[in-house]
Parts: sequence; structure tokens; C-alpha cells
Amino acid sequence: MRIAVACDHAGYPNKADVIAAVQAAGHDVIDLGTDSKESVDYPDYAVKIGESILHGDAERGILICGSGVGACIAANKIKGIYAAICHDTYSAHQGVEHDDMNVLCLGGRIIGPALIKELVLAFLNARFIGNDPGQGRFTRRVNKVKQIENNNQS
Repeated sequence: MRIAVACDHAGYPNKADVIAAVQAAGHDVIDLGTDSKESVDYPDYAVKIGESILHGDAERGILICGSGVGACIAANKIKGIYAAICHDTYSAHQGVEHDDMNVLCLGGRIIGPALIKELVLAFLNARFIGNDPGQGRFTRRVNKVKQIENNNQS
């Protein structure tokens, strides 16, 4: 897979660990910045991740800010982007398997390199199971989320 990775200044110290984990798992990385600890605005990087996925340049994205909260909120404003903060491995894979999550948000000031590696692997190794026999309830639920998204567009 091609994985877009982006961060703000607070996530920058963790970006190299995220990229290394993605590459170690055998995936390609699209590095969308930022490239320093100089203050930048996380919504700009959420948009970069979203556009990369929506334009087909990346299949999934990993977005890092200080807590993960702001980046997650911004990413979820983009139609077709389904982002979640995951600081435990269960959520990192279950979000993909049950909810078709396509962006993993991490709090750079919350977690360290060992957990980053585990979270990235859990996220990348997961696949949406809604199309598997007997698992249609997940597709039904994801479709309801998409319906909410479509009904609330101005």
C-alpha cells in the first residue's frame, strides 16, 4: 500500500518513527510534511492527507499532532475521510475492520516510539471485513455513516 504521512510541528518528532514503521511493514510512504518543529497549523496537514487519499495517491494515511485530537477533528471534516485517534492496538485494527477507517491519528505528545510501531502495524495489517460472508452488518453501519455525511453537506 501507499501510505500518506503528515504531521504538524508537535507531531514532527514522531514522524520518522512512523515512516520507519510503515517502511518496515513493506509499504511505500508519501511524506506530506511538515519538516521541522517550526509552528504550523494541523488542519493544513489534515487536508494534505485527505486529498492524497481522495485523489488515489495513497490508500490510507497517518496523521500526527500533539494530542491527535485536532488533527482527527480536521480530517473528519473531509468527505470520504474516516479518521480516529488510536492509542491502543485494538482500536487501530478494529477501526479498519469494522468502521473502514482510512486515517490513523496519533498524539505525538502522548505516545512513544515502541507504541507507534505497534499501532502502525495494527492499522496497516487490518482490512475492512464488511464484505466477508456473515459480516454485512459492518457494511450496513458504514453505509449509514456515509448517509449521515451526505445528508449534512451544505
